[in-house]
Amino acid sequence: MYITSKALPRRTVLRGLGATIGLPLLNSMVPAMTALARTAADPVRRFATVYVGNGAAVGYFTPEQEGAGYELTPILEPLAPMRDRALVLTGIDNPPALALEGEPRGGHGRIPSAFMSGIHAKPTIGADYQSGITIDQIAANHLGDDTQLRSLELSMDSPEFGGTCDTGFACVYTNTLSWRGPTTPQPMQNNPRLVFERMFGEGGTTDPAVRLARWRQRASILDSVRDKVDGLGGTLDPEDRAKLDEYLEAIRNIERRIQLAEEQSDREIPEVIQPAGVPATFAEHAELMFDLQVLAFQADLTRVTTFMLARELSGRAYPEIGVSEGFHAISHHGNNPEKIADQAKINAYHTAKVVYFLERLQSVPDGDGTLLDNSLVLFGSGMGNSNEHDPRQLPLVLAGGVGGRLKGGRHIRYPSGTRLTNLHMTLLAKLGVPVESIGDSTGHLEVGLL
Repeated sequence: MYITSKALPRRTVLRGLGATIGLPLLNSMVPAMTALARTAADPVRRFATVYVGNGAAVGYFTPEQEGAGYELTPILEPLAPMRDRALVLTGIDNPPALALEGEPRGGHGRIPSAFMSGIHAKPTIGADYQSGITIDQIAANHLGDDTQLRSLELSMDSPEFGGTCDTGFACVYTNTLSWRGPTTPQPMQNNPRLVFERMFGEGGTTDPAVRLARWRQRASILDSVRDKVDGLGGTLDPEDRAKLDEYLEAIRNIERRIQLAEEQSDREIPEVIQPAGVPATFAEHAELMFDLQVLAFQADLTRVTTFMLARELSGRAYPEIGVSEGFHAISHHGNNPEKIADQAKINAYHTAKVVYFLERLQSVPDGDGTLLDNSLVLFGSGMGNSNEHDPRQLPLVLAGGVGGRLKGGRHIRYPSGTRLTNLHMTLLAKLGVPVESIGDSTGHLEVGLL
C-alpha cells in the first residue's frame, strides 16, 4: 500500500451496498495516519460469525479426504474461488446443546445460544431465559474499546423476542445468536436501513461533520440526565441502587464512544447512500447485510459482527434455486433422498453468499494486505444431522488470515467428541483475546490451524 498525505473526497460514492453503491475502498481514500497504523507488525484483527440454522444435508458437507487434497463436496463447491483462504473443519461436537432428561424436545430452541457459549440453555417460555456469554461478546469486550460500536448483531429475519418459537423455549433462543451475559441476549437487526443508522446515525449520511454534531448533541443530553440521576443515590434501596449503577455505567460507555467519535471525526470514509429498507429478494438482502459488515470493518466502526444468515426454524423457501418447500420442513427430511438433496441446494446457496462476503473482504485494502487477511470468519451451523436435532459432527468453515495466524486450503478432521468450545478457545487466542475457559471447554485444540 502506498501511503500519501492525500485522500479522495469523502463524497466519493461507494457502490456495492445494494445496486447503487459499488466502488471499493481505494488507497487514496485512506488517511495517511490510518494507513500507517495498519501497516504495523500487529494489524487490527476482526471477527465475524455467520450462522445458518437447520443443519446441513447428511452426506453433502463432509469431504472424504483430509488435508490440502480434499475434494469439494456439493455444499462446499461455492468455496472454490476462496478455497485457499478457507479451512473445513469436521468431527466437532457441542454437548451443551443436547437435551437433558425430562427437558422439552425443542431442539431448535436449545442449539443457537449454545453454539457460541458452550452453555446449556434454560428451558422456559417466559422472560426468565438464561444462557451464557458468547464468544463474539467476549471478543467485543476486548476488541471494542477502540471502536464506536462494540459489535454488530444482524439477521435476515425479524428481531422479535416475544412468544414461544419451539416446544418449551422462548423465541429469544431462536431469534438471536449473541448473548452479552447469562440473561442479556443481544437483539439482531434485519433491516439494513436501521443497521446503517446504528453505524452512522439518523442523518442518512456518512459525512463526519454531520455525525460529529449528532454525537455532541447526545453528549449534552447525557450531561442533563446524569445531573438528575446523581441526586437519587441516597434515597434508593440496594436493589434499585444496583440498577442505577448499571444505568450509569451504560451512560459512561456511551460517553466514551462519543469521545471516540470526536477523536475519529476526521477519518475519511466513502460516502454511502442509506439503504431504503429490506430488499425484495434473499440474495439482495443477504449481500446488502454483508456489504454493511464490510463497511463497518472498513471504517473501523466495529471489529466484531455476528450474522444469522438463516435462523433456526426458518421456513423460508428458495424458489430461485428450485426449492419451493420451506427450509425447516426440508431439514426434517425423514431420510428422503429428494428432500436431503433439496436441503443441500439451500446449504450450497448459503455457502455462495458467504463466499460473496469473503470476496468483498478480500477486495478491500487494509494495511499491507486486505480486510480478509486480517479477519477471522467463522461459518457454520449448530446441528449436524438436522433430522435428529443433533448438535454433533457440526459443519464448520473458517476463513481469513487473522494477520498470518490462520492457514487455509485444508480439511481438518478432528477426533469424534472434540468440543466446539475448545475451537472457540483457539479462535479467541488467534484474535489476541485472553480467556481462561468457555462453557464446557477443556483447553485449546490439539491440532493447530496453521
